[in-house]
Amino acid sequence: MGIVQGLSEFLPISSSAHLVFTSNFYKVFKGIEIVQETNQEVFLDIMLHLGTLIAVIIFFRKEIFAICKALIKRDKTNPDFRTGVYILIGTVVTVLIAFPLNEIAGGLVFKPAIVGLLLIFTGALLLFSEKIKNAKSDKITLKTSILIAIAQGFAALPGFSRSGLTIATGLLNGVDRTTAARYSFLLSIPIILGASMVYPLVKLDFAEVVTYNWTAIIAGTVVSGIVGYFCIKYFLKFVSKFSLAFFGYYCLVMGIVTAIFFWGK
Repeated sequence: MGIVQGLSEFLPISSSAHLVFTSNFYKVFKGIEIVQETNQEVFLDIMLHLGTLIAVIIFFRKEIFAICKALIKRDKTNPDFRTGVYILIGTVVTVLIAFPLNEIAGGLVFKPAIVGLLLIFTGALLLFSEKIKNAKSDKITLKTSILIAIAQGFAALPGFSRSGLTIATGLLNGVDRTTAARYSFLLSIPIILGASMVYPLVKLDFAEVVTYNWTAIIAGTVVSGIVGYFCIKYFLKFVSKFSLAFFGYYCLVMGIVTAIFFWGK
């Protein structure tokens, strides 16, 4: 699960979908009924996302420091200030979109066939965005940042890849792949951080948490962070040279196979 999260969080293939697939494939092959996740499974998902959050913070530590410095100084002439403002606005927009979808997203965790269908949509969007041959820029505008944030909000649903939808939205609005990917990763930080902090405080029974398999949870978290760090590094190199069509076709195939396999289960 740690390896799956580390790879799929930053690749445009939907980490939440792959966590759903991995856990449910395991249940099917072990003869376990597919039902709603236990609290321990939900907590593991949160910790795996926390691992990849630490990875993206470490990788973009210089950019994050520059953005925070520009915001504190209110240096409106600094491009980092504009990026910081866009991220703050984008975070609010994402929450407004994602919060009403939270209950639906929770229900999809044990409906992997539906998640597969949503992954097919992600693949189709990636392929479509690569077909648009408009001029590409390394600048993010306020309008584009809001549209990217809306896409990130809908990615609360497993199968809608957060990085896939946000990068594709950037491409469709004239942003080059590398800039769209970097902005997508930076925009993810407040949302993942918020979810990692808020959910445990609101929904978890801490008396129950101490009974969890912490060896497995810590191992998965560390692995997700290490794998995630190197995934960011090499994915950014990949998108600077190559199309996202490969990931689009992957999502189509994986979505179709999964929908067929889990249909009726």
